[in-house]
Amino acid sequence: MPFSNEDISINPRDSSRCPIIIIDFGSQYTQLIARRLRELEVYAEILPCTADIRAVLAKKPAGVILSGGPASVSSRGAPRLPEGLLESGLPILGICYGMQLLALLHGGRVTRAKKREYGHAEVSVTGEDPLFAGLSRTLKVWMSHGDGAERLGNGFKVLARTDAAPYAAIGDREKRWYGVQFHPEVAHTPEGARLLENFARRICGHEERWTMSSFLEDSVRRIRAQVGEGRVVCALSGGVDSSVTAALLARAVGKNLSCIYVDTGLGRLGDREFVREAFGRLGVKVKIADASALFLRRLAGVRDPERKRKIIGRSFISVFEGEAKRIRGARFLAQGTLYPDVIESLSVHGPSALIKSHHNVGGLPKRMKLELVEPLRALFKDEVRRLGAELDLPETLLGRHPFPGPGLAVRILGSVTKESLDLLRRADAIFQEELRSRGHYDKVWQAFAVLLPVKTVGVMGDERTHDQVIALRSVQSTDGMTADWSPLPHDLLARASSRIVSEVRGVNRVVYDITSKPPGTIEWQ
Repeated sequence: MPFSNEDISINPRDSSRCPIIIIDFGSQYTQLIARRLRELEVYAEILPCTADIRAVLAKKPAGVILSGGPASVSSRGAPRLPEGLLESGLPILGICYGMQLLALLHGGRVTRAKKREYGHAEVSVTGEDPLFAGLSRTLKVWMSHGDGAERLGNGFKVLARTDAAPYAAIGDREKRWYGVQFHPEVAHTPEGARLLENFARRICGHEERWTMSSFLEDSVRRIRAQVGEGRVVCALSGGVDSSVTAALLARAVGKNLSCIYVDTGLGRLGDREFVREAFGRLGVKVKIADASALFLRRLAGVRDPERKRKIIGRSFISVFEGEAKRIRGARFLAQGTLYPDVIESLSVHGPSALIKSHHNVGGLPKRMKLELVEPLRALFKDEVRRLGAELDLPETLLGRHPFPGPGLAVRILGSVTKESLDLLRRADAIFQEELRSRGHYDKVWQAFAVLLPVKTVGVMGDERTHDQVIALRSVQSTDGMTADWSPLPHDLLARASSRIVSEVRGVNRVVYDITSKPPGTIEWQ
């Protein structure tokens, strides 16, 4: 039987307009906590465990969630809480490592568990508490831990247990401190979202409903407060991120927006024309800056992907800066930077690894005199599409597959030349055409072609060939943080392969990438 839904909330102060702050200890699931809360219309932000308490309190949080993490709380150098957090009076929910740390710092004892728990488990709820209001007495959960609480400190009571974990959930109702050994944020814990909602609503008193409509209104206010009467220059690529950024800025500042499309020569087939036509219909003027020759010259002979990204980033900024200087009164630069870009580029959330750099994250030169405006910096990709729908953008824009900032340069595994770009563009266009003709373009999250740095032997027209290889990639994802490869129909792949080999001179072999993220990334570089 589930608990009663009667209101047993704890709401000592007005926290309705305050976020839930997630302190990251390096868990692979940290982003999922934020996503689950946002899906519940509770706004959440992630801060690293190294954050100063002043940075935490500056957010005016309604409560704090401590993520899991790979470390052992008893090991030397293990991450700790921001100093002063326990004295802040804020409600706290610790998950896995976060629970163990909370128990340890509250006078308990944490040791290596006699039996490691990993995978599905059943938790028996032992007492009534607002954290478990409306949940089943026996919960199916996901466990992933080798340590466990052996003894609780003063104030904590056992709220749930398993056969292997006698302290599967603990709580100090007076202090509003809670801990769960399992992971409520993952899909393998079916009632986990309800538990997170209970923490946010009943324990933290978070009443405001965070929606895309409210985000839109708040963003417009923030942009106007930041920009004032200044002119904003927007870097427009025609992708979903920059398109939504431009539309949002148009809503906020109107005629004080100037959009510039820097033609790097690294875009998809027809990108330039698509941008001009699409934004023309929206009434947004776009200045086209053709810098393709410059980018090709600077990328000549460069094979390392990180060097490519840095060269492209610096070149993009220099070209854009030059164009912006021609716009009278330009003071602000708008970019479509997203949350995953920030997470993967800067490694700011806990002791996690740098995956790759992004040319539009943290790469602005000190000399640049334009102040940065990044209104989508807190959003995941699917949230950006929802915001675009709120802005009434057409599906032709919102439905476009993600495209990397450095363009085709990071889909050419080797030196970038005009010939390799033309070859890859034609192969990619064929793949897109076949996906659309079979009704699969809108069924997958992202699909593209990659030019490999190898040549293989083939036979075409009774002649021996020694030509290049195209890899096709298609994935399913929600936000780009994780992804599964798409099991496309074999006849679709066969048709795409046949057309690429037949129509793209210089290619004699096509392969299909069936790697998920992790262990791979979506892009090859």
